[in-house]
Amino acid sequence: MTPPILLIALEDGVLTLTLNRPERLNALSTALLAALTEALDKGVVAGARAVLLTGAGRAFCSGADLAGDGGVSPNLGETLEQFYHPLFTRLAGLEIPVVSAVNGPAVGAGVALALAGDIVLMARSAYLQLGFVNIGLVPDAGATWLIARSAGRARTLEMALLGEAMSADEAKAAGLVARMVADDALATDAQAIARRLACGPTVAIGLIRKQVAAALDAPLADTMAIEAGNQTRAGRTADFREGVTAFVQKRAPAFKGQ
Repeated sequence: MTPPILLIALEDGVLTLTLNRPERLNALSTALLAALTEALDKGVVAGARAVLLTGAGRAFCSGADLAGDGGVSPNLGETLEQFYHPLFTRLAGLEIPVVSAVNGPAVGAGVALALAGDIVLMARSAYLQLGFVNIGLVPDAGATWLIARSAGRARTLEMALLGEAMSADEAKAAGLVARMVADDALATDAQAIARRLACGPTVAIGLIRKQVAAALDAPLADTMAIEAGNQTRAGRTADFREGVTAFVQKRAPAFKGQ
C-alpha cells in the first residue's frame, strides 16, 4: 500500500503535519499542497489550537517537484495561483499559531513553507536555499516578502541572486529563524513549544500573529489603533478573566482557548 504523502496527527490541541515524501525530499506536488490546505481546514474544525510543520526523512522540503507532479506548466504564475497561493494564504490567515521544525534542507518554495511559521526552529545541520535563480526562476510563494521583512534588502538579494545554501547558524544570525537546536533535540523542542502555544490563550495568540503581520507595513498610528481594537477583543475573553484570576491567586492559568 502506498504511504500517505502527508502524516496528520492531532493531539493535545497540536495539529502535527509531516510532509511524507522522503524519497523526493518532501518535494511539493499539487496533491501535497492540496492535502496540506485541507488538513489545516479540518484540523481547525476539529479543535486544533496550534500547528506544527515538519518533514519526514532527511529533508524538510526540497521545493516544487520539478521532475514529478509539481504543477510545472507553461504558465507558472497560474500554477502558483491555483495550487500554492491557497496554502500560503491559509497559513497566514489562521487564527492559531504555526511552529516550523526545519529538520533538513528547505529549498525553493520549501523556504517559504518553513518561514511561514510564527516560530521557526532549525536543526543545526539543516540549511535554507533560495535556489530559484539556479534554474532561471524568481522566488515565489511569498518567500520574497518573508525574507525581506526578516533579513532586510541586502540579505534577501544575496540569497535570491546567488542561490547559495544558508546554514542554520547564518539563518539564525539573519533573523530568519527563532532558534537553532541540535538535530536530535529538534522534534522534542518543537513539540514542546507547539504544546505550550496550544495551552495558551488562543484568541490572544491569534490576534498577536496578525497584529505583528500588520505592523510590518502599517505606520505607528495605525498599529496602535489595531492594538487597541485587538485588546478590546482579548479583554472580553474567558481566558483573560482566567489569566487575571490566576495572577491574583498566584497560580498557573488554565486557559481554555475561549
